[in-house]
Amino acid sequence: MSVTINCEAMLERFFESLVNGDRPGARTVVARAKEAGLDSERMILELFWPTYQKLEKLQRADQISTMSHHMATRLLRVLIDQCAASMQRTESRGRTILAFCGASEHEELGAQMAVDVLEAAGYDVCFAGGGIANDEIIARASETKPDVLLMFASAASDLPNIRALIDTVRELAACPDMQVAVGAGVFNRADGLAEEIGADLWAKDPIELAQVLIEEPSRKADSLQRTVGKSRTKPTGKKAA
Repeated sequence: MSVTINCEAMLERFFESLVNGDRPGARTVVARAKEAGLDSERMILELFWPTYQKLEKLQRADQISTMSHHMATRLLRVLIDQCAASMQRTESRGRTILAFCGASEHEELGAQMAVDVLEAAGYDVCFAGGGIANDEIIARASETKPDVLLMFASAASDLPNIRALIDTVRELAACPDMQVAVGAGVFNRADGLAEEIGADLWAKDPIELAQVLIEEPSRKADSLQRTVGKSRTKPTGKKAA
């Protein structure tokens, strides 16, 4: 049996265990994945993150019961916490991240994976979750001056606030060197959206997020990049006599 088929079978067994609330079964899949050579980072990329995305898709399509979704996300959170505790951490990069996410527990779970990976990659992260007003975010950023302001695993309903937040950050210039990064959630469902709203960096999953932050620590959005929400110039010419 090929590795691809084995991975697909492992994902299927893991998903079924989660939605059925089979805690021993889910732990067994994780244990076997470790025996097969998956370290903590690969566990997130190849097992936890794909399962999280499947749960998200089914929930948005109303194709999973509330009970099954709750059992799955709560058990998945426990397993992610255990995985994070065993991650190998690199030396501090001396860079700080202020992180937020969508308001639901499911979105917070996705952001938690990103935060765990970023901490293992040597970043100092403050994670506040979702439902935080923009003025509080701006106040915290102005006070602590993080290197990166991150919105990860956001919902479509969060977009107006994210656009307003990016505008305010640019207008106030309180943190001129701070990067604004986004990823996952609604940004994975709309190609080009992150760039269009003026984000400096974006990524589809936690591993890619860590990579782009490491590889592009000074990248800033071009002023012409953003198209969403820009006011259109109104015609000013006089009517012909």
